[in-house]
Amino acid sequence: MSNTTKAVILTFLAIIFWAGAATAFKLALKHLSPPNLLFYSVLISALALSLIVVFSGKALHLLKMDRQFFIHSAIAGFLNPFLYYTILFKAYDLLPGQLAMALNYGWPVTLTVLAVPLLKQRLTVIQGISVFISFTGAVIIATRGSFISLAGVDNTGIFLALSSTLVWAIYWLINTKDKYDPVLKLMVSFLFGFVYILVSQVVFDELVFPAQESWPALGYIGLFEMGITFVIWLTALKVTPSAARISNLIYITPFLSLLALFLIIGEKIFFSTFVGLVLIVSGILMQELYSRKKRLPDQTIRE
Repeated sequence: MSNTTKAVILTFLAIIFWAGAATAFKLALKHLSPPNLLFYSVLISALALSLIVVFSGKALHLLKMDRQFFIHSAIAGFLNPFLYYTILFKAYDLLPGQLAMALNYGWPVTLTVLAVPLLKQRLTVIQGISVFISFTGAVIIATRGSFISLAGVDNTGIFLALSSTLVWAIYWLINTKDKYDPVLKLMVSFLFGFVYILVSQVVFDELVFPAQESWPALGYIGLFEMGITFVIWLTALKVTPSAARISNLIYITPFLSLLALFLIIGEKIFFSTFVGLVLIVSGILMQELYSRKKRLPDQTIRE
């Protein structure tokens, strides 16, 4: 099997796993509070990532890591999984899955805007247009096409879904320029994140053992949304002759997410959600194609 074929197969596996995340969130939240969902899903993910590190022979590399690695991982773990999924799960709890998913998918737009003050980058005309297109899509989704009112939509949920893009963009920025192994770093970050979650759970919430019906969704989230799929995606990028080509395939993920929400949990998909998502993805694609043309770093989308 050629490297190109391997990369395509791995990419489609990642797409399928991430496309089911929104549906798994909604299914799990039928039985668990957002804090309890966070606790158990991150526990599963941290264990899975630890096993991957052990069986890949990377565990001993931790002994060679410097202090900066653990400081960086502690900060990263606070952002993801702790803060990011705390916000995201609450957004999914308050909103239809399609709204939370589509708004969260706009994080590269937030990243572009953040790069201006944080990285001292100038916003080009093309980038400005792409941000406007994606922002228009977000407004269409949030207002269900009315442009003037959030009637019928939970305002707090909208705020949280948009806030999750800010947290993920910051997390992405602090992880772009370090020299550490990404899988090892993710595992340690999730271990730190689980400690934060455990403390938060003890102080602010009551830990409830999950009902039997919630375990399939919990397992899916912990294994495939947070953990293993990231490793699959990294492997695809490693073996492919063209990272840009397989990165473009990721843009079908949110549309498959809409299909899964409709088929599995019967969520009615609003036409405004589809239109808004097309605009968000179009803006992101415009920005990414422009960045590649100018040989700027890729902003590959996750979820």
